[in-house]
Amino acid sequence: MNKYPPLVFIFLAICFFSCKSYGPVTAFQNNSPETIDFGNLAHWAAHPDKRDNADLIPGSDAKPAPNLAADVFFIHPTIYNGKGKNLRWNPSISDSILNKRVDNSTIKFQASAFNAAGRVFAPRYRQAHLVSYSTDDKDSAKKAFALAYSDVKNAFEHYLKYYNNGRPIIIASHSQGTAHGGPLIKEFFDGTPLQQQLVAAYLIGLPVPKNYFERLWPCEDPEGLNCTISWRTFKRGHVPDDRPLGDSILVTNPLSWKIDTTYVSKTKNKGSVFRNFDKVQPRRVDAQIHNGILWASKPRFPWSFLFRRKNYHIADINFYYMDIRLNAKQRVEKWLEARN
Repeated sequence: MNKYPPLVFIFLAICFFSCKSYGPVTAFQNNSPETIDFGNLAHWAAHPDKRDNADLIPGSDAKPAPNLAADVFFIHPTIYNGKGKNLRWNPSISDSILNKRVDNSTIKFQASAFNAAGRVFAPRYRQAHLVSYSTDDKDSAKKAFALAYSDVKNAFEHYLKYYNNGRPIIIASHSQGTAHGGPLIKEFFDGTPLQQQLVAAYLIGLPVPKNYFERLWPCEDPEGLNCTISWRTFKRGHVPDDRPLGDSILVTNPLSWKIDTTYVSKTKNKGSVFRNFDKVQPRRVDAQIHNGILWASKPRFPWSFLFRRKNYHIADINFYYMDIRLNAKQRVEKWLEARN
């Protein structure tokens, strides 16, 4: 038996957006029991064999370099948050409206941050509805997350069989994606031969215990390999009272790539990407680890005075976009150098 349960079960009671008044109202039913065919490119939000928003580079018409030596398997966050009657706990894999929302949000603004490091693979999956984090129907929520994970696992197995060919891998995820990314790494990498192919895991947006994995340790510097990275961003000075906190939680400073509490000024930030994807804005956001979370001072950007949230979860990647981009590339280069 695994010593630590899947991340989603640890944090099932957490609702990032304080919402529990909408979503599925009946018990979980798997209306789509079929196994998704990931040989169909339509079931990938990003894939090297198709043009997609993960290929975009902020402020540039350029495309990712060809013949990249590494791969990135990106698991996107919850985008399924609709209202209405008779909602499923998990959407159809062919929901064209939802798929377009995924492509124009997380794939464009998050997955693309990794396209300098490797070919980006991002599966579509039957994600659990956002209300699954806060519902009183915990049994249905667990089943919804389990169905979502089965799709992610199926996609990863397809990737390994047909595309990997011994290439180095980055696992990258955000929010619900991290709820699936943690168990995926536990199952396929942690203490297995595949662990040596893992460049690093960027498990962002959920609290990940430092000892969640048996043989994978936190990255402690910008060039660490076969290790894990994580953070959750909140406004400087704010300590949430409804989130796991403390030194047992892995927090990486995305400006220094260390896990100490040293403050790093926004002058070190290589570039954030806000609502205007075409404009990289350097030196806008600082970073400091505090009590199991990442503190960031409120950045200034057009209409930022309307941005009053203290939970910066939605911007975990956007705030540090260029730093992530450069660091992922740096780690791949270090992996290749170590094996040559």
